[in-house]
Amino acid sequence: MATTSPVQSREGANLPRPSINPFGSLHREIDRLFDEFARGLGIPGTNLTNLMPKMDVAESDKTIDVTVELPGLERKDVEISLEDNMLVIRGEKKTEQEQKDESKNYRVAERSYGAFYRMIELPRGVDPSRVQATMSNGVLKITVPKPAQSGAKKIEVKEAA
Repeated sequence: MATTSPVQSREGANLPRPSINPFGSLHREIDRLFDEFARGLGIPGTNLTNLMPKMDVAESDKTIDVTVELPGLERKDVEISLEDNMLVIRGEKKTEQEQKDESKNYRVAERSYGAFYRMIELPRGVDPSRVQATMSNGVLKITVPKPAQSGAKKIEVKEAA
């Protein structure tokens, strides 16, 4: 039996999925529309796509490894959950910049806040207690052990009584 990857590439092209999710294509289309809207703003410093953390997903025979770049964030700013067969990463980015010059009598303070989330479809049967997550220097690493593959089992047909 051929295996399929649960991973979505960065460019938005989908790899084959093990099951068809009727809301998956709607979700991807909405994401695409928001990405196009953010790029179309063209206002310096208001790039909404900066809120979306960059993510790498690698798949081996035994694990799915997710690496997410979250510069400036701490462990307390990130929430990871497994909902059905979806790995959900949520967080909030907060940036504050302040410039003061008392000799020229001015003060400039800029703040930006924004929540983000990323979702990754995982194979069915992932055990949430075996998922491991670590964060160091703004890099979140999540290791998801793959569930054991249940192969086809031959069932003997017996004579009815």
